[in-house]
Amino acid sequence: MTTTTTTPSIALVTGGSRGLGKSTALHLAQQGHEVVLTYKSQKAEADAVVAQIQALGRKALALQLDVADSASFAAFATQLRHSLQAQWDRETFNILVNNAGAGAHASLMETTTDQFDRLVNMHFKGVFFLTQALLPLMLDGGRIVNVSSGLTRFALPGYSAYAAMKGAVEVLTRYMAKELGPRGIAVNTVAPGAIATDFGGGAVRDNAQLNAFVASQTALGRVGEADDIGAMVASLVGCGNRWINAQRIEVSGGMFV
Repeated sequence: MTTTTTTPSIALVTGGSRGLGKSTALHLAQQGHEVVLTYKSQKAEADAVVAQIQALGRKALALQLDVADSASFAAFATQLRHSLQAQWDRETFNILVNNAGAGAHASLMETTTDQFDRLVNMHFKGVFFLTQALLPLMLDGGRIVNVSSGLTRFALPGYSAYAAMKGAVEVLTRYMAKELGPRGIAVNTVAPGAIATDFGGGAVRDNAQLNAFVASQTALGRVGEADDIGAMVASLVGCGNRWINAQRIEVSGGMFV
């Protein structure tokens, strides 16, 4: 009798301890992927997500990472390689979801250089150089998803710096797709609309007036939930979407259409 062993698909999700990253990690596990998730400081929350994934019958682990600290990426890549070897007896993974980040709300005139630099380091420089550091560990034929924002299409006062960083990521996505195409790696952007999570202090989730306003401006008549995004990302990296590449896919329920 011959036994066939299938090598598992492994996904790395940054910022996987909460919100969109947590939902993405869980949906990936539900679709059969094994997961490495990163967290900045919320170890207990990250460990809880790992436990949920393991309860689904998949392997998972959580590693600490500050995506705003690009000087740490080489050491993180080494740690990841060792962790992959220990957990899966291999040094490679298949899917990278650049999700980690934080919001900032300030008008053009009120934005400080410190705020601006923090957003650059986290949302743009971090995505660029973390991907660069991890590509030697990514298998050919893999998938990269960069998380952007609906704010790159519609403009709301107070988000100019944040949206500009996400706009840069959308351009970067197309260049990644072009340069990584010879390796069979597809790269896409997912741009969520307003989502009811703790992002930005939980305003969309907790402010009833803001929640109602967003719902009134959304074709499907409600604000988004984390699972709306997690399910979409998991679908995007599946084999059924292998021919989608270099695209910006907005997941907003039809916000401001």
